[in-house]
Amino acid sequence: MPDQAHRDLAAYRLENARTMLADARTLTDAGSYKSGNNRAYYAIFHAVRALLALEGLDFKKHSAVIAHFQNQYVRTGIFGKEYSSILAKASTIRNDSDYNDFFIASREDTQKQIENADKFITAIEEYMGRI
Repeated sequence: MPDQAHRDLAAYRLENARTMLADARTLTDAGSYKSGNNRAYYAIFHAVRALLALEGLDFKKHSAVIAHFQNQYVRTGIFGKEYSSILAKASTIRNDSDYNDFFIASREDTQKQIENADKFITAIEEYMGRI
C-alpha cells in the first residue's frame, strides 16, 4: 500500500496530466494540431508516471516508463490491451508531430488523441481510487 508521500506525488502528477490535457484542447482549438498531439501524449505520460509514484519508481527514459506500464499493468490485466495501444500510438504520433518535418496532423486525428488521453487518465484515476 502506498504511503502518503507517494499518494501526494501521484495526485500531483495526475493534476499535471489533466493540465496537459486542457492544454491539448486549447492548442487544438487554436489550430495547432502538432502541439495538441504533443500535449495529449504528455497527458498520458504523466498519468502513467502517477502510477509509478505509487510504487516509489520513476525512470529517466520514456521507453522505460512505457515498458514498465506494459509489463506491470497491461500484461497483468490491471489495464486492458487497448491502453497499451493508446500509449504506443500517442508516443508515435507525438514523435512524428515533434520531429517529422512532413508529418501532417489533422484536427480529427488530434481530437482522437485527446479523447484517448482523457479515457486513459480517467482509467488511471479510477484505478488509483480503488487502491
